[in-house]
Amino acid sequence: MEIVVVSRHTEVPERFRRHVEEKLAKVPQLSPYAQRVDVEVSHENNPRLAERAERVELTVRAKGPVVRAEAAASDRYGALDLATAKLLERLRRARDRRKSHHGRRPEPMPAPDLEALTDLKAPTQESTNHVPEDEDAFTPHAPTEPGVAVEAQLGDSPVVIRQKVHETAPMTVDQALAEMELVGHPFYLFVDSETMQPCVVYNRRGWTYGVIRLNYEATELAHVEATA
Repeated sequence: MEIVVVSRHTEVPERFRRHVEEKLAKVPQLSPYAQRVDVEVSHENNPRLAERAERVELTVRAKGPVVRAEAAASDRYGALDLATAKLLERLRRARDRRKSHHGRRPEPMPAPDLEALTDLKAPTQESTNHVPEDEDAFTPHAPTEPGVAVEAQLGDSPVVIRQKVHETAPMTVDQALAEMELVGHPFYLFVDSETMQPCVVYNRRGWTYGVIRLNYEATELAHVEATA
């Protein structure tokens, strides 16, 4: 398994790279088909964020879904420990989920990791397009290029809206639940392969999940009638 370490706004010494390899030694045991682990280390220069200045993001790339985990701390070793713990837990969930399809019930899943949403990295210059400050900037523009975030302020308010397009393919509810667990989010947006409806699955409590579906045809019909 290949381990690729990259850095943003900081340098990564060889000692830390060796420590990363030691920490990730258990990944092949939990994910035998893992081909590569991307490790991104970034530094926040804002003194007000000193307690979370070092951020480590881990991404396991295998033949199946991508598994991610990230964490921030005052030092990069602490951030790596937190991120690794999250990553190994998600890999265990995926392994237990595979076993459950063969008649074995996995351990109860813990509460959803809300930090996975609130801990998202600040947009970088490479990944974010800012809407020009003109009269159209009062209305957020939907992005068209997958993987590129578009950020715009809502009028004169302090509200900033960030939008991003993700490439996807229709999937079942069970597949969406598996994807949600692997990325550590408490919800997951997808298109149901059976009904072709836009849906959201979310974690309610323990092994209880919810599904919200949008009646796209009814919505589209109402829009046509309203504009006719």
